[in-house]
Amino acid sequence: MHRAIAWFARNSVAANLLMFILVLAGVLALFTVHQQTFPNIDPDVVMVNVPYLGAAPEEVEQGVCVRIEEAVEGTEGIKKVRSSATEGQCNVIIELTEDAIPIQALNEIKSKIDAINTFPRETEKPIVSKLAIRHGVMDLVLFGDVDERTLKEIGTRVRDEVSALPGVSQVSLSYVRPYEISIEVSETTLRRHGLTLERVADIIRRTSLDMPGGNIKTSGGEILLRTKGQAYTGREFEDIVVLTGSDGGAKVLLREIATVIDGFEEGDLAARYNGVPAVVVKVSRIGKEDIIGISDTVKAYVDRLVPTLPQAIQLDIWQDESKILRDRISSLLATGAGGLVLVMLILSMFLRFRLAMWVAAGIPIAMLGTVAMFPYFDIEISMLAIMAFILVLGIIVDDAIVVGERVYAHEIMGKPPIRAAIDGTWEVSTPVIFGVLTTMAAFLPLIISSGRMADVFGTIGWIVIISLVFSIIESQLILPAHLAHRNHETSHATIGRAWTRLQDSLSGAMGDFASQVYRPFLQKALAWRYLTTATGVAVLILVMGMIGSGRIVFSFFPPVEGDIVFATLEMPAGTSIETTTEAVKLIEAGAKQLRAELDAGLADGQPSRVKAILSSIGTHLDRGPGPPRLPQPGRSNYADVAMELIPANQRDMLASRDVGDRWREIVGAIPDAVKLSYSSDSFTAGNALDFQLAGRDIDQLREAAAEVRAELSRYDGVFDISDSFRAGKQEIKLSLLPEALNWGVALNDLARQTRAAFYGVEAQRIQRGQDDVRVMVRFPEDERRSIGNLEDMRIRTADGTEVPFTSVATFELGRGFSTINRLDGRRVINVTADIDRTIARPESVIASMLNESIPEILRHYPDISIGLAGEQEERATAMASLALGAVLALVIIYTLLAVPLRSYIQPLVIMSVIPFGAVGAILGHYIMDTGLMFFSLLGIIALSGVVVNASLVLVDYINRRRREGVELVEAVATAGVVRFRPIILTSVTTFIGLLPMLSRGGDPTTAFIIPMAISLAFGVLFATVITLILVPCLYLIVEDYITWGELDREARLADQDAAYDTAQASMQPAMGGGGN
Repeated sequence: MHRAIAWFARNSVAANLLMFILVLAGVLALFTVHQQTFPNIDPDVVMVNVPYLGAAPEEVEQGVCVRIEEAVEGTEGIKKVRSSATEGQCNVIIELTEDAIPIQALNEIKSKIDAINTFPRETEKPIVSKLAIRHGVMDLVLFGDVDERTLKEIGTRVRDEVSALPGVSQVSLSYVRPYEISIEVSETTLRRHGLTLERVADIIRRTSLDMPGGNIKTSGGEILLRTKGQAYTGREFEDIVVLTGSDGGAKVLLREIATVIDGFEEGDLAARYNGVPAVVVKVSRIGKEDIIGISDTVKAYVDRLVPTLPQAIQLDIWQDESKILRDRISSLLATGAGGLVLVMLILSMFLRFRLAMWVAAGIPIAMLGTVAMFPYFDIEISMLAIMAFILVLGIIVDDAIVVGERVYAHEIMGKPPIRAAIDGTWEVSTPVIFGVLTTMAAFLPLIISSGRMADVFGTIGWIVIISLVFSIIESQLILPAHLAHRNHETSHATIGRAWTRLQDSLSGAMGDFASQVYRPFLQKALAWRYLTTATGVAVLILVMGMIGSGRIVFSFFPPVEGDIVFATLEMPAGTSIETTTEAVKLIEAGAKQLRAELDAGLADGQPSRVKAILSSIGTHLDRGPGPPRLPQPGRSNYADVAMELIPANQRDMLASRDVGDRWREIVGAIPDAVKLSYSSDSFTAGNALDFQLAGRDIDQLREAAAEVRAELSRYDGVFDISDSFRAGKQEIKLSLLPEALNWGVALNDLARQTRAAFYGVEAQRIQRGQDDVRVMVRFPEDERRSIGNLEDMRIRTADGTEVPFTSVATFELGRGFSTINRLDGRRVINVTADIDRTIARPESVIASMLNESIPEILRHYPDISIGLAGEQEERATAMASLALGAVLALVIIYTLLAVPLRSYIQPLVIMSVIPFGAVGAILGHYIMDTGLMFFSLLGIIALSGVVVNASLVLVDYINRRRREGVELVEAVATAGVVRFRPIILTSVTTFIGLLPMLSRGGDPTTAFIIPMAISLAFGVLFATVITLILVPCLYLIVEDYITWGELDREARLADQDAAYDTAQASMQPAMGGGGN
């Protein structure tokens, strides 16, 4: 290493070229690496979707979900199988193990599902795919007081045109019902003409079709044959001939016996924008598609589109992620720039200006070098990446400070600049390099972490580690050359002379403090080293007790606020769309009243704090990244209303949670609502309390879930208690009478004909543009409205005889399930609740439930099991990964310290600062009035590598002085004074670099990283005191034990020598007597 340092120090051209290469590569990467809000998180999950239209959840469960579960059971690489059976659809989510190869697992799962031949005949082809998360770019909302068809036609046109734009690949039209051609034939008409619904459907299939007929080879060439008769519109279907007279004369057309409606599927699905009917064109991205580029392209298209829209239709942009990304990245860059300026200011106050500038230059060089590596580590420019750079801002300059300060010390000795640069850098190269390596080791747990947030942690870890690698390159190879060849002339400018005097004053003051205050104090601490150490341990115990006493609350991952407040409504299953719409209007009215309250007092020209209000009826609104939305029937009892707020920094940091609470107060209770909740979280780890009950008997699960809810209600601070079980719509369960056998009517005949009458027979599917349009044949709507219609129905026997329904069948009323959730082959119900963490801790409630209530419930229901899900499940995974990472980091740090020190004991002395760094981190959270979080623990682990650097440099200097023959206590005291300035400077720059980030405490943008920044900033400050006082004391205590051990060994050897001499002396006379 000495040779490399010397070569670069003497060859400034090589050093400058290396610097320019790193800078240029980083700048080029800035223009090529895509930007995004957060890193892509694509879990290894296989999704299976099987439509079973018209079927109840129980039928879907038994006919589809259970068979898929049985088919994939035992497949290698599967971790969990979750399935959900809803009305008309089965969704299965197959979670893969971490070591599984996704494409192989996908192919094997697909082949096993394709081999299933026992699905009900009415099911559609299974859709098997690997989960690909779609990230929203923006929503184009088309709204106006026009009919549904007009809105959808305009929306379809916009969707198609946006899809054709360059760089845009993911566009969908949402909150619209699919097109459908409904052919309605009354039972009276069917009987008059001797037809059935299935017969009509078959006639349509045979009449409406296009079919290739091969070709005719003539001498002039080939001529294609085609049969062309496919109907595509309602009018074309009306002209289909259904019946002809026996003589081929009279013809009966479809329009003469049926009403043909070219409209929409029978379902309940709609959207409203500021109270007006709307459709939404969703523009998304997958993988590494450029959010900024897509946004700019779409906005340019919107500018061209708006003037061409009909006067009654308007267009607005909802949740423009690119604007959010730009605003937040700009804000974070300003924060980072503020930290950089503060670091440079601190350096220039204590180091000569040119020296300070070259030391500070290591920051952008290391950062740009890191950016240049982004493509190779699959990292993109994101808010998280910028936060990671801010986090490491004050750390990557530490080694440059140590090198720069030591080179300056050698210059003061009178050495030539090049020799001073070489000697100063080489003197501290070992502790500097190994110190940086320990910091890298401390961030290793972030890279090897597992769980849902592993990609987030990994991005931070890789950026910090790569930055530290380039900081070593810069401080050991580039910086010495710059320091050796910098201009040493004294500035003659007035400002320059004044600044130099300020630097001299500050340096003198720091030197005086080190020699006149710190050294006497250190000497007393060394004299009373056991009392000093005991005092430090006492402080450690007291601060740790703050967590146990509840003064500092620990929460795994508190929700992160967003700029959209959602109101989620669920009415009882079977509620009419009209009733749900009226409830939505009440919630919208509350939102409008709230907007008026929030905007009261705003000056003219200031934007409203509420940008818009979007509602959906029949489904829930999309919330953040997720899988592609699959077509599914609307549910008339579901609805969402959302308010989009302007960014937090433009609304005086008004918390979106407070907006949601006020909205809840204004709206109050909705009559008969099963659920009405308000949320504004853009990210959450799950419910604070989530107990998952699994079993096979749904009645036992319901009863046990009720008991769990009752037990949770006893705890103060626990609220919003609910479970995932929902009663379904009322059901009419059909069964055959014994007399049916006399008529030759089987259960299959009954089921098939009632399904055809009330759900319909699918005659065919046609493709109109990008729309898949089903052609359904069924009874008219007024013959499907009551139980009386069922009782009046006629059942056809095999020979065509018509039998009254009541003669062959009976029915009973009941109620099924809205949704049936399953996990690994068992039905599950989740009991969830939220908790006020100022009143109670989730850990305490969970411990009490698991130790007291749950065992008692399990005694009553031995066939079920109860486990934790939600936040607690994620917490268990993350904490286990964190513990493993922490142990690994400590082992590596110990090894890296033991190698340069050539000692087994001294690394433990240095690592003694780690728990005291944790003390500083805990006190920092107390000072900042912030609870400990999972990110806080990550910060403490990362802190362990940072705080040992100063101790390593200190101990290395002590060892160096002792090898030169300096007395032990004097060497320790001198080392503290000599290393005082670089230790203080490195600690202060680390703290100052994080200060702008800490000042953003109320900003949800930085909610992920602030707890980590608090741990690092305050942990470094407190550990600095420990390094300067406690580490020297511990060093002497270790030497005391070594000395006592040596003295004890020497005493034992002396005793052994004395005993040996005595024995020899006593043997001499005996030997002499034997000789006479």
